[in-house]
Amino acid sequence: MSETADDKQLLHLVFGGELESLDSTRFRDLNALDIVGIYPNYKAAEAVWKAKAQQTVDNAHMRYFVVHLHRLLDPGSDT
Repeated sequence: MSETADDKQLLHLVFGGELESLDSTRFRDLNALDIVGIYPNYKAAEAVWKAKAQQTVDNAHMRYFVVHLHRLLDPGSDT
């Protein structure tokens, strides 16, 4: 069964943690990473990312990221 553009899963991971410094993406404690979840599309992941970022706005070293898992699973696709 082939997937159409409408039913294709474009998985995204949202995670975050406290960075060692503001000019890098090296985390202070990998055991303390906040793995928020995996979402079926960028729009859903972005909404969760934005909410988590707002919750931690008082900590300048705390950062959340959206990872395009679908690009890792299928590196040949440009979606």
